[in-house]
Amino acid sequence: MTVEAFAHSPDFAAIVLSLKVGATATLLSLPFGFAAAYIGTRLRPRAKAVFDTFVNLPLTLPPVVIGYLLLLLLGRGGWPGAFLRRHGVQILFTWKAAVIASAVVGFPLLVRSIRISIEAIDDGLVQAARTLGAGRLDTMATIIAPLSLPGIVAGSSLMFARSLGEFGATIVVAGNIPGVTQTLPLAIYDYAASPRGDGMALALCAVSVAVSVVVLLLHEAIVRKTARKG
Repeated sequence: MTVEAFAHSPDFAAIVLSLKVGATATLLSLPFGFAAAYIGTRLRPRAKAVFDTFVNLPLTLPPVVIGYLLLLLLGRGGWPGAFLRRHGVQILFTWKAAVIASAVVGFPLLVRSIRISIEAIDDGLVQAARTLGAGRLDTMATIIAPLSLPGIVAGSSLMFARSLGEFGATIVVAGNIPGVTQTLPLAIYDYAASPRGDGMALALCAVSVAVSVVVLLLHEAIVRKTARKG
């Protein structure tokens, strides 16, 4: 297969879609992840335990279970799905469903990394800002957010890497439509299930490994750089 033919093939589309889904899920989750991390640091121990349980639940649930629950919510019987359908928005079996699935599955990694950075901030800096008249939002924008940048970068890159490998929840809510909703893991699954697909499955596995290595190397480099600046 020539380079030009590969660029127009469903396999290349699956690679591009995986990157698109991972980036979109990470960017959309970032403000919610920061808010959840901040709230988690301000709760009392009992409330924090309950809050952490719900935030980290996607880490322990099988991805297929998450996908099925999203299918119920976004389908005809769920109020979010009914609301979106009334406004002409189709989510299920589109790339948007893959974004939602990736966002839910990777969200705990994002929150945990940001929360660790927030908890490491010296409370004296926050109290000093309050004493000088800074409000809660000003303190968050000028003190907490900049000092938690290493955690934000770390959580974002980890969530993006996790989104690249998402399979179970994605196949339930987005399906496996080549060129439309088929991500890299789904394409590998298709080739692995076909009698003569071993070669392409290995090739796409190599692409997946290469992308993951690049993401993790960038993750380490950016985290070290932001930590030094901090």
